[in-house]
Amino acid sequence: MILNSKSQYTSFIKSEAKRLGFLSCGISKAGFLEEEAPRLESWLQKNYNGSMQYMEHHFDKRLDPTLLVDDAKSVVSLLLNYYPQEFQNGNSFKVSKYAYSTDYHFVIKEKLNELLFSIREHIGAVSGRAFVDSAPVLDKAWAAKSGLGWIGKNSNLLTQKVGSFYFIAELILDLELDYDHAVTDHCGTCTACIDACPTQAIVAPYTVDGSKCISYFTIELKGQIPAEMKGKFDDWVFGCDVCQDVCPWNRFSKPHQEPLFSANHELLTFSKSDWLELTEETFKVVFKDSPLKRAKYSGIVRNISFLED
Repeated sequence: MILNSKSQYTSFIKSEAKRLGFLSCGISKAGFLEEEAPRLESWLQKNYNGSMQYMEHHFDKRLDPTLLVDDAKSVVSLLLNYYPQEFQNGNSFKVSKYAYSTDYHFVIKEKLNELLFSIREHIGAVSGRAFVDSAPVLDKAWAAKSGLGWIGKNSNLLTQKVGSFYFIAELILDLELDYDHAVTDHCGTCTACIDACPTQAIVAPYTVDGSKCISYFTIELKGQIPAEMKGKFDDWVFGCDVCQDVCPWNRFSKPHQEPLFSANHELLTFSKSDWLELTEETFKVVFKDSPLKRAKYSGIVRNISFLED
């Protein structure tokens, strides 16, 4: 099949994304994110990034994909559902649902590389790069610009028919395509996420102080968890899903169909005593390819100790 127009290229990319299991695909014109620049600057000035100093690096690249890919023309945003089919034992320390299975970086990067290979095979010498939240790309901003949802009051991307339990990834290409348009905000007067946040990390609608978020404390923070957070973690030991769990749009979440996201059965059945008795050797075996490796065994032990003391 010979593709020779922007519309054919666009249709091909979206159909390939669907074939590879992505929930949806939206495309934006690559360029400077003018609206995001003052927001990001203000967020950093208020130290909402806490000890996540990497957020301060590559400020210009975060706002302009043409600095990441020479002659970039398009940002292809993709969503991949991770909403689980089964959940953790109710009497256990809690792990964020995205971490139930294999580390998503491996799964998504492989799909993105396959999509890029397919684009080159059918369209020609297209230059581009794949990104899965490990590079300075404002994922949610590009996904919203591409019409895949809107940024909610909890600062997550929300989509009417599927909620927010999905990963966001991008291909930045030097290929002109047909571009999608942003959708409207459907949060309305709802404040469920703001009211439910255990640490009041959502300091204003659409603004999260990252340095107060349970996910920050249990994953990103390398030092001791501040004593004033005692009793506020509601048994979360890795990440937190509260602002997503209470969001009315997530009543539309449907279980994923990705075999590589099959939940780690041992994690699901762990009781509190299993966590308390966890050795470093067992951690290495049970969580070999898991996102929990990011916190390391020492981090998980620290988090459990903080909950139990």
